[in-house]
Amino acid sequence: MSLKGKHLLCTQDWSRQELERVLELAEDMKRERWTDKYAHVLDRRTFFMFFYNPSVRTRQSFECAATELGGHAQFLEPKSMRLKTSQSAGETVEDASKVMSRYACGIGIRILEDKIGAYGQGHELCEEYARWSDVPIVSMAHDKFHPCQGLADMQGLWQHLGRDRLEGKKLLQVWGHGALARSWCSVQESMLICSRFGMDITLAHPEGYDLDPEVLAQVEKNCAENGRELEISNDPVRCYDGAHVVYSRNWMHPDTYEDGEFHKAEEIERALAHPEWICDEKKMKRTDDALFTHPMPIDRGHEVSDAVASGRRSIIYDVAENRLHVQKAIMALTMGDVR
Repeated sequence: MSLKGKHLLCTQDWSRQELERVLELAEDMKRERWTDKYAHVLDRRTFFMFFYNPSVRTRQSFECAATELGGHAQFLEPKSMRLKTSQSAGETVEDASKVMSRYACGIGIRILEDKIGAYGQGHELCEEYARWSDVPIVSMAHDKFHPCQGLADMQGLWQHLGRDRLEGKKLLQVWGHGALARSWCSVQESMLICSRFGMDITLAHPEGYDLDPEVLAQVEKNCAENGRELEISNDPVRCYDGAHVVYSRNWMHPDTYEDGEFHKAEEIERALAHPEWICDEKKMKRTDDALFTHPMPIDRGHEVSDAVASGRRSIIYDVAENRLHVQKAIMALTMGDVR
């Protein structure tokens, strides 16, 4: 199997066999981290990290990944480049993508909520770069999907539940209130990849906090193909019943974008009106001794209590570490010569 040159904007675009290859390689890279087995995979090669939005874990994990593979990750910001926008003249996506392809072995793009004026624009930009690029385009999180996080989540479930024990397990994807206005990317990616691997999905949120209907239709299709179910609940308590994995995270209301603008303050006010939507110890007792996970950063005291986030069943730090390993595997398979 060769993944050389393949773009990664969403895990749904790759076959389950291809996703398993990434996860298997990530596991081996984790075991062999301090040996020379993969130390020269990207020897003298550069990976461009194109950040429209800042990050902590994403930049750190990609820079470490490139270094541990013998390459280099270069940090880029649009504000330091002369790029064409709707308000200013500059270089087109076609020209920028083609030129960067001549320099780098791959290009990562991160573009989230406040850098776009409507849901889907970030995904469209990633697709446009992929259209013109001669090297792999990897989403480092955009408004619609977050494939690297989805793979890190799945690696965490393999580690704690077992690769062959996910079939029929229940993932609770539950909304959390807070002073945030977060994109749907991590949540949608989680449901897509977990439904691909045979898990039942329960999506729980206050009325009105619906996700992308096309993505939900795909999740439902994934579940059906595996003989599983997608359930949608508006009950902040009963949704926990029987869950094996709880993923509590804030996401924005569809009305946060209006007239081409991102209305963050209004969304925060709307979200704070739902304090009952917090993952706490009392609710976790309704689960089947569930694991707790979150992509981080966590809004403690709103999305989840400290007792749960730092509790014995929390795998948040393992999943955060997994970002490094899955990204090394993605880079090695799409930009190096590893098969």
